[in-house]
Amino acid sequence: MTQTRTHFWLVLALWGAGLGAAAQFAKISVMFTALGVIYPSVGPGIGLMVSLVGVVGIVFGATAGVLVQRIGYRRVLVSAMVLGAVISAYQSTLPPFALMMVSRAIEGMSHLAVVVAAPTLIAEASAKRHQALTMTLWASFFGVSFSMVAWLGLPLVEDRGPQALFAAHSVYMAVFAAILWVILPRGMVRVVPSAPLTLSGLIAQHVAIYRSDRVAAPAIGFMFYTLMYVALLTFLPQLVDPGARAFVATAMPLASIAVSLTLGVYALRYISAVTLAQTGFGCAAVLLVLLWAFADFGAVVAVLAILIAALFGLVQGASFAAIPELNANADARARAAGAVAQLGNVGTTCGTPVLALFIAGAGLHGVVLFALPLCLCGVLAHEWLKRRRARQRF
Repeated sequence: MTQTRTHFWLVLALWGAGLGAAAQFAKISVMFTALGVIYPSVGPGIGLMVSLVGVVGIVFGATAGVLVQRIGYRRVLVSAMVLGAVISAYQSTLPPFALMMVSRAIEGMSHLAVVVAAPTLIAEASAKRHQALTMTLWASFFGVSFSMVAWLGLPLVEDRGPQALFAAHSVYMAVFAAILWVILPRGMVRVVPSAPLTLSGLIAQHVAIYRSDRVAAPAIGFMFYTLMYVALLTFLPQLVDPGARAFVATAMPLASIAVSLTLGVYALRYISAVTLAQTGFGCAAVLLVLLWAFADFGAVVAVLAILIAALFGLVQGASFAAIPELNANADARARAAGAVAQLGNVGTTCGTPVLALFIAGAGLHGVVLFALPLCLCGVLAHEWLKRRRARQRF
């Protein structure tokens, strides 16, 4: 479906669904300490409550892109929002830990369906001239949701307990399920009949996705970004002067979002999304070298931490803008979004514990030893795939 105009209200509603999906992570992070009090015998196992949703994406991410095409985008998205509402309502009863973990696994399926279907529909709802803007807006959903849940959810938890935040999230998901059911057009993306699903067929689909230099490219670049982003947001503020830690922890995600939605959108008028992602990785690499050189200067480290996060905002927006830029039809875009979900969850899950090991061994210099090779890999991987695409044109 080729759009000549952009349905901005629909784009905003789909972005709102994304905020709810990101809150499936954020709600647990915000009340991590409170949940530790409720489930005292679990100890560090509470951390699994955060990561289990992402593990579902690691296992089924690319498969979800295939399934959404078969079942239908509208049906999948609305059903996923309803499922998210039901699961949060159940979680508000604070069930035993084992049942809570089962609910988190089911919630992971809801999350995965939203993050595959919604960006594909946003691209379809956008005129080509607006796709850079709308996909960059989508890319901000994780950071915006975490900020909003921390701002509004933490006082709610402190005043009324964790069950209140679970209930509030349930209401939010239900409201957006209703909104999307009403305003999302039927048949917006045509569902193409395909052969019955088999294990060998799903394996073949995975191979086809990751062999494609167009479908896989956004996900491969995004993986290097996610390996670093959450890890750096977690640890870099702890490595600056104590008086600046709170400011740096707040400023890093906000700088990333602000740069993505301003400089990132502007730059995409003139350069490709892939080139912008490479630029973000490359400039961050330069700042990481400076971070090594000025590791003993606390004020400089604080400024560099914020600037590095800001540059990652370019990579964040460009990675999602690359989905429609490199893939002309909805089927390919759904597969690309599924791959982004899969490799993005790999990065988010693996990056933080690996960086912790680097910092334990080398302090602030460990941050550079960890992140600099990943930035260079992001540049080189995109360059390699870009040259493969160029050869195919001749």
